[in-house]
Amino acid sequence: MKEYFPFWNKLTAVQQALLRNAVTERHAKKGEVLHNGSEDCVGLLLVKEGQLRAYMLSEEGREITLYRLLDRDICLFSASCVLHSIAFDVSVQAERDTVFLHIPSSVYQELMQQSAAVANYTNEVMASRFSDVMWLMDQVLYKRMDARVAAFLLEESALAGTAELKITHEAIARHLGSAREVVTRMLKYLQNEGAVAVSRGGVTITDAEALGQIAGDSLR
Repeated sequence: MKEYFPFWNKLTAVQQALLRNAVTERHAKKGEVLHNGSEDCVGLLLVKEGQLRAYMLSEEGREITLYRLLDRDICLFSASCVLHSIAFDVSVQAERDTVFLHIPSSVYQELMQQSAAVANYTNEVMASRFSDVMWLMDQVLYKRMDARVAAFLLEESALAGTAELKITHEAIARHLGSAREVVTRMLKYLQNEGAVAVSRGGVTITDAEALGQIAGDSLR
């Protein structure tokens, strides 16, 4: 357990036993929604292998990806009933077949109340996630869409380990909180610049350096 929980060695033997007995390993298929808004308090999710994404859904049904969760990342928003200061709905979906550890909300809440190390760890993770959200707000409010699309494609390429991305214009739009027509227009521009090649159901990065220059400071 200590390889997944940085606070493990600071827990008492009783607290370690409580956590060890409560944690279960679960599996999620690509596309499966694991958590759906603040009313769905499923508990904490810690990724062992795979990839999850946290996203928000507007009343009009438009999605925007807040951040990704990779190996050993923990999702606190799926236990929103424990985090009373959370005032917005976040959903979590598997982007790949994923193996994760599930911690019941009640158990984690008990540990937070008993252990300063767990409480401090929780605050650190929350601060990191809100930093991600604030960075995203800056992108949405102040950055050009061509730069955001370019940065997204480079990020996807790094995650997938290939320049040939099997992704639709609609999927890119969902990640960026935009409309498919806008993304299509931006991809045509990037293709005219020689940075990408657009095909049916996919985008291939043909000039990563040029794409990086277009992305500018939208690339983390």
